[in-house]
Amino acid sequence: MAPFLDDPGRAGVLTDFDGTLAPIVVDPAASRPLPEAVDVLHRLAARYRRVAVVSGRPAAFLATHLRLAGQPGDRRAGDGLVAVGLYGLEMADGDRVTTDPRALEWLPVVDEVARLADEQAPAAVLVERKGLSLTIHYRTAPDAAGWAADWVAEQAARTGLARHPARMSEELRPPLPVDKGTAVCALVEGLAAACFIGDDRGDLPAFAALDALARDTGMAVLKVGVRSDEAPSELLATADVVVDGPVGAVEMLTRLLGPT
Repeated sequence: MAPFLDDPGRAGVLTDFDGTLAPIVVDPAASRPLPEAVDVLHRLAARYRRVAVVSGRPAAFLATHLRLAGQPGDRRAGDGLVAVGLYGLEMADGDRVTTDPRALEWLPVVDEVARLADEQAPAAVLVERKGLSLTIHYRTAPDAAGWAADWVAEQAARTGLARHPARMSEELRPPLPVDKGTAVCALVEGLAAACFIGDDRGDLPAFAALDALARDTGMAVLKVGVRSDEAPSELLATADVVVDGPVGAVEMLTRLLGPT
C-alpha cells in the first residue's frame, strides 16, 4: 500500500458498487451502499488524485446514492468523487451525467427488448431497465436461469445487442468496446498507482487492465477481491488481496486513508 499512502496525489482508488460497497439484495432498486462507504469515498476523494465508483448501475443512480452533488455547504460537494455507470457508457460528476454518444442509437432497441421481456418473462423474474441496457434477474426464480440465458441469447442474435452473463442475471447492452477495463484505463491514465476493488465477473476486465498497466507502464497496482458465496473463483484467484464482503471492502478503503 506504500505507493498509495506515500503519494496519493499520483494515485487512484476505484471500486465496484453492488456486492462491494452495497450488500446484494433481491430487488436491485433497493440496493444501498453502507453509510460508512459513502463517507470514506468522499474522504478519499479529498486526498487522492482520482477516486471513482465503476459499476453496471446507471450513473444517475450512483450519483444519488453516493451523494455526488452534496448539499449547499456540504464538504463533499466538488471533492472530486465521480461515478462511471453502465460499465463505462455513462459518467456522473456531481449532478451532471454524460453519455457515450455511440450508445444513444441503441436506446430504441433496448426499449423494444425491455417491452418484450416484460411480456415474456416468467413469474418472479425481474426486468431491470437501465436506459441504455437491461438486466434480467432470476435471483427470485433460480429455476428460470435456463430460460433467461436462452432468451437473452436469442435477443442478442436478433438485435445485435451484446449479451453479458452476470451474477444470477443476464444483461443486454450496446455492442461497444466498453467495459470496466476500458473505464479503468481512462480514469487512471498518467497516474503512478491504481487500485480496484470488485466482487463479480464484470470486474475481471478491470483487474486485467491493471495487470496490463503494471506490465506496460510500470504502474503500481492493487487488485482487491471481495469474497462472498457468489464471488467467481477466477476473480479471487487473480486478486492481490481478498476481503470479506462490503464490510471488508470499506475496511480496505479506510486503510487507504492512512494514519488519522
